[in-house]
Amino acid sequence: MPHPFLGRRTLLRAAVAAPAVPASVLAGTPAPARAAAGGHRFDRDDPRFTIGVLPDTQYLFDEDSSDPAPLRQTFRFLTGERESRNIAFMTHLGDVTEHGSEHEIGLAGQAFATLDGRLPYSVLAGNHDVDSGTDDQRGESVYLREFGPRRYAGMPTFGGASPDGYNSYHVLAAGGRSWVVLALDWRVSDRGIQWAQGVIDAHRSLPVILTTHDLAWPEGDGTAALSEFGQRLWDALIRRNDQIFLTLNGHYWPPGRTVLRNDKGHDVHVHIANYQDRYYGGAGMVRLYAFDLVRNVIDVETLSPWLLSRDPGERSPLEAENLELTGPADRFSIDVDFDERFAGFAPRTPPPPRPAGDVMPRGTVAYWRFDAEGLEGAGTDGAVVRAGTVVRDLAGGGNDLTMELLHDSAPETLTWSAEHHEGQPAHASLRFDGGKNPDRGAVLRSGPGAPVNGMTFTSGYTIEAFIRLPDPFEGDHAWMGVLNWEGRSGDAGKTSGWSPDEPTCSLNLSPERFLQYVVYPTGRDADPTSWSHALPVGRWTHVAVVNDSRRTVIYVDGSRIARNPSQRSRGITTLGRPFAIGGTQFALRYGQGYYGWIGDVRVVARALRPEDFLMPFA
Repeated sequence: MPHPFLGRRTLLRAAVAAPAVPASVLAGTPAPARAAAGGHRFDRDDPRFTIGVLPDTQYLFDEDSSDPAPLRQTFRFLTGERESRNIAFMTHLGDVTEHGSEHEIGLAGQAFATLDGRLPYSVLAGNHDVDSGTDDQRGESVYLREFGPRRYAGMPTFGGASPDGYNSYHVLAAGGRSWVVLALDWRVSDRGIQWAQGVIDAHRSLPVILTTHDLAWPEGDGTAALSEFGQRLWDALIRRNDQIFLTLNGHYWPPGRTVLRNDKGHDVHVHIANYQDRYYGGAGMVRLYAFDLVRNVIDVETLSPWLLSRDPGERSPLEAENLELTGPADRFSIDVDFDERFAGFAPRTPPPPRPAGDVMPRGTVAYWRFDAEGLEGAGTDGAVVRAGTVVRDLAGGGNDLTMELLHDSAPETLTWSAEHHEGQPAHASLRFDGGKNPDRGAVLRSGPGAPVNGMTFTSGYTIEAFIRLPDPFEGDHAWMGVLNWEGRSGDAGKTSGWSPDEPTCSLNLSPERFLQYVVYPTGRDADPTSWSHALPVGRWTHVAVVNDSRRTVIYVDGSRIARNPSQRSRGITTLGRPFAIGGTQFALRYGQGYYGWIGDVRVVARALRPEDFLMPFA
């Protein structure tokens, strides 16, 4: 399921603090990782962030044939786009150079220096950067002097390196949680694998992205399979550690991907990215992995900033062909239910319920909730709520509601439920089983002398409710009501609306599941009506109707809907008749009742901002 929270503040945050890797494992390396993202203009709490992935650049650093310009433009693009794309990090997949010589490595080091202090990054050795016949115990090298641990020591993401210096890790704070990026040498020794295991063990609650040069090779048609060395790394490290959910490697071409199952039966996404065979040695091609923790997807795109920066009128045919790759192996999305995938090592801790006293701002007229604070007998999931049951107005304004069954509805038409929106203060709701043919339902109505019955809210108001529609959404429930003030609009002298028999204020759902809010304001004969998009089924939704004494705006999950009328709307015309939850009257009669769940409902006699709603939205 998609993450139920849509506001930044309400995204679950994994613990940033993690135990330090033992000194025996990280001998001679810096202190444990800091979770800061580094640089500036990056929002670590935004549920959407990007990681840049840069594969083999070796043909751009090939002795006297070298041309660092494409790579420099890629780095200018990443730093220039850091804020707009919320780029957290960049990782290179190895084969930085063709021969690993002093000249090539020095040129590459100068190019990477343009990122220093602007965007944290990791680099790992490919077979062309070091003696390809050795593993990470090879000792000193030109590559290690330029791209060893000292290069990353000032980065706030840097966690440390293996004693040999060829393997490193970073901890990113992004999307409201922390992530480990593990950069492993092209040939990891048993010691290197032991070190990597120590890093994972020391960050047991964090998801891990593993990068290395050689892990999988392409099988054709955009698919991939483990290479010989990749199989060793899979068996010795990846499959045993559920935290590793994504692996990235270069070395082979063309690009490809596959999904493997680890020992826990969970998906591990295995991706190859390499463009050295394409025009201009790949022209500094970079992959952008855009994580979206709201939609539960990772969107991937591949482009060459260097080619894109050139004058379109002067691009050669090959430049135009390679500036952006849109085939299925280069531009795609993968579905990852992050909460579910990470539950085995970082189980989500839902926010606790909030007492009523914490959510009654100035001007609260009424607040109804269906846990033990507001409803006697609450607590048994599926228990029938009997006719005559009272729901207390926790604002203390005397606006208690009493349950009434409509028509000849069975007692089980209204039941208590432990279902609730995670952002809802009370962890409880009522399940209404209203419907047509014949009409059935249940409503909660205020008493004849309740103050809310006759309030006109001419200084503004906010009405909030949590609702959920069943999945599947079965039967005909067109125009079912969520709440209303009873009374014929015609009796209030209103003639401009659809019918004089409709109530003076109601919140309903159309046949297409569009919210419809109809209000007859005070002082004018008008019925400004707001319409939302189609509400989802099977998912909790927060609805807020806000009037500032001039016009009405409806918010769904903290976002303004499109169809809010601009005409003046001041207050609510009321006739002293009851306010009700669970249905809408027509001609002073209830037909069908609401079908689904309703959670907390609050009425405040002033316009609230989204950050002040029952579930705060940034």
